[in-house]
Amino acid sequence: MLERIREGSQGPWAMGILALVILSFVFAGVGSYINSSAAGAAAEVNGDEIGIDELERAYQNERSRMESQFGEAFATLASDAAYLQNFRRGILDRLISEKLLDQAAQELGLRVSDAQIKSAIVGMQEFQIDGKFDNERYLAILRQAGFQTSDFRDYMRIDMVRRQLSQSLIATEFALPSEAKTAYEMQQQTRDIRYVNVPAAKFIDQVSVSEDEISAYYQNNISQFDTELKISLSYVELELDDLLPTIEVNEQELEEYYQQNLADYRTEEERQASHILFESTEQDETIAAKAEEVLAKIQAGEDFSELAKTYSSDTFSAENGGDLGWFGKGIMDPAFEEAAFSLANSGDVSAVVKSEFGYHIIKLTDVKAEQVTAYEEVKQEIMTKVKTFKAEDRFYEVSQRIAEVAFEVPDNLDEVADIAGKEISTTELFSRNEAPEVVSSPNVLASAFSAELIEDAVNSEVIELGSNHIMVVRVAKHEPERTKAIEEVEAQIQQTLSAQAAQQAARDWAIEVQTALTAQEDVEGKLAALELVWENKQAITRNDAAVSRSIVDAAFQLSAEDTNVVDLVTGDISLVQLIKVNSTSEANSQQLAALQDRLASNKSQMLYGAVIESLKAQADIEIYQ
Repeated sequence: MLERIREGSQGPWAMGILALVILSFVFAGVGSYINSSAAGAAAEVNGDEIGIDELERAYQNERSRMESQFGEAFATLASDAAYLQNFRRGILDRLISEKLLDQAAQELGLRVSDAQIKSAIVGMQEFQIDGKFDNERYLAILRQAGFQTSDFRDYMRIDMVRRQLSQSLIATEFALPSEAKTAYEMQQQTRDIRYVNVPAAKFIDQVSVSEDEISAYYQNNISQFDTELKISLSYVELELDDLLPTIEVNEQELEEYYQQNLADYRTEEERQASHILFESTEQDETIAAKAEEVLAKIQAGEDFSELAKTYSSDTFSAENGGDLGWFGKGIMDPAFEEAAFSLANSGDVSAVVKSEFGYHIIKLTDVKAEQVTAYEEVKQEIMTKVKTFKAEDRFYEVSQRIAEVAFEVPDNLDEVADIAGKEISTTELFSRNEAPEVVSSPNVLASAFSAELIEDAVNSEVIELGSNHIMVVRVAKHEPERTKAIEEVEAQIQQTLSAQAAQQAARDWAIEVQTALTAQEDVEGKLAALELVWENKQAITRNDAAVSRSIVDAAFQLSAEDTNVVDLVTGDISLVQLIKVNSTSEANSQQLAALQDRLASNKSQMLYGAVIESLKAQADIEIYQ
């Protein structure tokens, strides 16, 4: 019940709550349940609404996670409106799936008790210090993540019920020992093969390509010959670091900053205390009398920690003998704080104190006195800060002036460069998907490839690339997109068609040899005519990296002494013959047990996915636009 007493507490675990939020499953697809919009709802699942605000929170959280994890790569994708629309739809699909799970769990009567929730929270490593639950850390993490303790417990209840359902489904699947044994034998099996690669180049002189074939290929694949719009950019780039060397500061400025920000160099007094809480939002003489009785026991010498465990309504701190950890002024309830800071020595115990949460007995356990760091110790740090502040002011002034000049003189970057004190740089021609790194920011590309900059040949606005990092660009030259004439690509088409025809000729030849082998004819003469020889490989595995993937796949699809003709990624053809199947040694019990578990897990995932799809098929789902 003490979750709001220390509201405002700071800690380094703001992101720690993310580790607690268990995204049960991410499901794709809801079918085509799209109808007219409804106010305040993003979707409705069997009559239960998914609010627009809920969708927006989930969308923003997932987008922030993606931006943090993938950086510029995700920013580039996010600049595409169609991608963002699909991204948002995927989040809504997940929320719909979770809603279906919650409804199914409710219909099945699945529940979790308060004791189970408390046990789960206490057992979370994110809330522990040295392996023990820490109430202060628990409250700090929840506050900084925007959770009230009641809200978090509600979240945990929903999630734990949802996981009860998923785990009950998963637990129903299993794999037999015989399945594991068969799978192991298949995985570990090796094969002896021989193969001959038939280069398409050996048939290139036998093929010809007509003008009509070239023309037909051009017409049927004309989109392949569309060029992309290409531009060359001139740009002026300015960063804060460009201005820092020009900034000067004097001793007076440093001393003034120190005095004005003395609080930053002062560690205020902190206190560590324990308490026993008798919960009551209103004045209650009965509860107050109970608190006085416990205080009398403390004064009579009974152990404060044990009494806290027995009597305190703050169950989490009670498990640690009432310990609240360290706190400074401005954190606790005013009445609680006044009493705690009025205690003089470690071990002192307050009288009964009434706060908005109830009646407290407070014990002071430790004190950290106020400390002030001397000016000389932080002078260099202050110098860096003051120079940075002055540089930021200068950067803002220069940025404003650059913005004005870029607009007032739109046909060149000369004056912009003079104001920035930087050179004008120019890129080579590039397409949107092949931008040089220096201009690859989505913001730069969106501006650079705009009709205004290309058609009007004007300067861009000031483009922000990050904190105190700007750029102004203009299109130096461009090549519009077009479809290449057949004359330009005739040689390319000729080469493509010749390669295809040569590959087909090689394939036909290999099929002839395959037919001869099936008829048990001698094929060595055919091979010798093309200067080809068999290559023998013993005991290749399914993941053998020494042989082409296409050959390995073909080898494990063959029966003994059978052959297959396969296309290679090089454009050549290979004729593969299986010589022998090699059995492996039997697996030990541990290997079989591990494989049996993996097979059961795979089955469980398939079952779970099928259940979700079944729930969707039977549900009344409406998605509003």
